[in-house]
Amino acid sequence: MNRRYFLGAAAALPLLDPKRVMGANDRIRVGFIGTGGRGHWLLGYDVPGTEVVAVADCAQDRMMETVKAHSEGSRWTQYTDYRRLLDKEKLDVVFVETCTHARALIAIHAMQAGLDVYAEKPLTLTVAEGLALRKAVKKYNRVLQTGTQQRSIPVNAYASKLVREGAIGFVHTVIACNFEPPKTWIPRAPMAMPEGLDWEQWCNQTELRQYHVELQRGWSSYRDYDGGGQSWGVSGWGTHALDQVQCALGTDHTGPTEIWQEETGATKPIFMRYLNGTVLKMVGPKRDHADLGAVFYGTNGRIEIKRGLFETDRADLLKGAPEPTPEGRGEDAFHLQNFFDCVRSRKLPNAHVEVGHRSTTVCHLANICRELERPLRWDPGQERFFNDGDADRLLSRPRRKGFELPKLDG
Repeated sequence: MNRRYFLGAAAALPLLDPKRVMGANDRIRVGFIGTGGRGHWLLGYDVPGTEVVAVADCAQDRMMETVKAHSEGSRWTQYTDYRRLLDKEKLDVVFVETCTHARALIAIHAMQAGLDVYAEKPLTLTVAEGLALRKAVKKYNRVLQTGTQQRSIPVNAYASKLVREGAIGFVHTVIACNFEPPKTWIPRAPMAMPEGLDWEQWCNQTELRQYHVELQRGWSSYRDYDGGGQSWGVSGWGTHALDQVQCALGTDHTGPTEIWQEETGATKPIFMRYLNGTVLKMVGPKRDHADLGAVFYGTNGRIEIKRGLFETDRADLLKGAPEPTPEGRGEDAFHLQNFFDCVRSRKLPNAHVEVGHRSTTVCHLANICRELERPLRWDPGQERFFNDGDADRLLSRPRRKGFELPKLDG
């Protein structure tokens, strides 16, 4: 698949970087941390005005596979420790395409090194990590884009604006898929460690378990490493759908206030109510990748937003809509361009840290409700539960020594 789309020249504005001040004709120097599935995919895009110069991955064999698969790969400096990449390379931007459990800490280290960050979704493993990322962006004056690319697909943005600005009246109900929770890892007989794998670094904040290939390659299915990252998991494709809900409802700086199940159980549907009365029901079917959105029912019509297209029972709302973006036809390109434009302009990107944090929080709330098997009341202003210490304790997790989040206050 050819994903090398011309995205247009980025605005020629100086980059406010403490390490390097860019001139109008300077190229943005890019590093990648994590060269697995998504890293490999995004490395296939060629954005004018940018240059990938270095990659890092604690799994050397995975990194070499990716390097060999790209024609430019022989020019990339390779590191098995991302900290050496941050220390030695003169970069402007880094893509953090790691496992979820390692992402927040690495993104903060990159910002401390003076770099702007494109962080894959889900942005965080816990709500506490999102709070830390928000502080880091502010403290270090960095641009951070979350990898929820539907924010930048023109037809998705158009349809979201229709909903947000009242084209179908008051939205009383939103239907999203019944995304699945993560599983609990059950200890298994250890396996031989692959050559070139830094397992200590891979485990990051989590328990230093004995090596098993299912942990390394199937990590996204398990709670300690993700919030249900398998395709139809809460923080897998669910991140895209729930971000689409947040975008269309205009709740980028807030979130639901009530979360409950009508039947308890790990895979039973989740319901959420927003302060204005809108109810989100995670009851929809699992159809295909194009359906990573939601259906919005208003007092004056219905809009369904999918990836790259939207449908409505109001024919008048289709007039002037952007053309659909077919699956696999560069849907990431818009989001990458928006990010690099903002690296130069210092404007907020479409999926800035607050957007990514709040949308990922919705994922975390769903998982916490299922874990506790009871209704919850959430205060999106204070970002904690109402008089519920047990639920509040699930907003963060103990971190292994040496992988604590930096203290960012003051």
